[in-house]
Amino acid sequence: MRNERLVLNSLVFANEVENGVLQEDLLWQSADLGFTNVEIRREYFKDLTKEIPVIQKVAKRLNLGLFYSVPDEVYMDGTLNPKLNQYLDEAKKMGVKHIKWNIGNFTGELYAAQLRKLLEQGVAISIENDQTQTSGTISAIKTFMEAVKKEGIDIGYVYDLGNWRFVGEDEQQAAEILKEYVRYIHVKDVLEKPVLLAVGLDRGVIDWRKALAVLPKSPIAIEYPTTSREQILEAKQLLEEYIS
Repeated sequence: MRNERLVLNSLVFANEVENGVLQEDLLWQSADLGFTNVEIRREYFKDLTKEIPVIQKVAKRLNLGLFYSVPDEVYMDGTLNPKLNQYLDEAKKMGVKHIKWNIGNFTGELYAAQLRKLLEQGVAISIENDQTQTSGTISAIKTFMEAVKKEGIDIGYVYDLGNWRFVGEDEQQAAEILKEYVRYIHVKDVLEKPVLLAVGLDRGVIDWRKALAVLPKSPIAIEYPTTSREQILEAKQLLEEYIS
């Protein structure tokens, strides 16, 4: 079954990446597993300049939609990150349709004109709740999303189901408060003892079905390290059963 809402984040292949496998090769694996969308992770590039055009060609050949996860911030010391245009250029060269950043240190000044120029480049932009108190809390996400909404700036929000536990907040409360802003969803479960650990769906303490029931019917990415093809297919089946 190929569900167009499902996305496979390359974090699931963390072990393979550590062993030298390139993300272009992971596209073939993702398609073979039945996914139509893949989220590329910038930190997984080994030679970005060489790999980007190959990823574009392979994704086109396999008819895969691409998302782009960039582990950087929109705001640095209250001002816009000067690398944002570079990341958008990378996204466009790959044929990416959606890029994701973290908010960073947003102090209230949006730099609205510059944000609008970023959006003019044709790539959908969202921010995510990360695992920091600076930009991963309900308050931080709500403050920023209210500000862009007030200015009519079309930036979306990636609801990361598991990250709430890492900042000591409740994923269900977050879903209720932030649901109107959600454009994209990352799913993982979490074990809390002996330490916080991201795990597969139904293997931790999160009632992920209850949280998803509150959220809009957005693309959903499987985003946590796995150790086997079977674990990926297990999560895929659980999500397909839920959203069918």
